[in-house]
Amino acid sequence: MSDVEKSGIVAKVIGPKKRWKAYKARVKELPENHRTAAEAIERYLMHFVPTDSDSSASMFEDLADLFEQAAADGTPIREVVGPDPAEFAEEFAHNYSEGGYVPARVRQRLTDDIERAAGEDTGNEDKTV
Repeated sequence: MSDVEKSGIVAKVIGPKKRWKAYKARVKELPENHRTAAEAIERYLMHFVPTDSDSSASMFEDLADLFEQAAADGTPIREVVGPDPAEFAEEFAHNYSEGGYVPARVRQRLTDDIERAAGEDTGNEDKTV
């Protein structure tokens, strides 16, 4: 695969590089728990590549908007994503694309990451001393 082909694929996934960098900078400024949740959803959304780079960039910018507003309002993460983070992310992604295939392990990782960000015990941590 040539560098041109690779850059086309990357642009389709993340959108224009300048917009991607701006999005990442915004997420980096979020409070830790909101940043953790936004990054977990971002990883999950990578499985839902919109059909064009503008839609992809808009999807991630809207994700940043959502978590910036939640952080500013003091909204708990669970009030943002609800009880099923995978369902939330899939519904969010459907606003931008037809969706993709998400393996069960990816769904579980998202759920675990959101539980950690929300301050909940996932039951997956080693409890030995």
